[in-house]
Amino acid sequence: MTSEAVKKKRLLAIRVLSVAIPLVVALLLGIREKLDLGEWVYNLPHVIASLNSLTAICLIMALVAIKKKNIKLHQSLNTTALALGALFLICYVTYHASADSTPYGGDGALKTIYYVLLISHIVLSVSVVPLVLLAFYHAWNGDFDKHKKVVKYTFPIWLYVSVSGVAVYALISPYYIH
Repeated sequence: MTSEAVKKKRLLAIRVLSVAIPLVVALLLGIREKLDLGEWVYNLPHVIASLNSLTAICLIMALVAIKKKNIKLHQSLNTTALALGALFLICYVTYHASADSTPYGGDGALKTIYYVLLISHIVLSVSVVPLVLLAFYHAWNGDFDKHKKVVKYTFPIWLYVSVSGVAVYALISPYYIH
């Protein structure tokens, strides 16, 4: 297979994943009959928040590393952030396949803040998937000009999604039933 054919296959995989991931998450949130995986799943929101925190730390450290021209550390930190994102996705899907969403119980200004954070987090989390995959794709192929162009948007969105995920968790956590 030619290198162009391989590139086209990888770009197709990015497109498929960019649609499939949000679609699967949306479907899981909508199912009425949840899987009975046991009580342990109620610990997953804490794990998810920790993964988001670690992702944010890796992203900031990766930015510092590339500013200092430490390419190997930059690559390692971004690869770690991607792996944490994949682990986050597994935990998130597992939790929402087996537990009902927790309604926010607060009111007033905090309720408004919660919903602004939640909605912006959700919208941007959908848009960041193809950006992250494209950033990795361009870096993997050594096309650093395209990588830099994509990362200009990817980094702030990915960082916001990670940090806002932790903020949403902090605001909703008092209302968890389990």
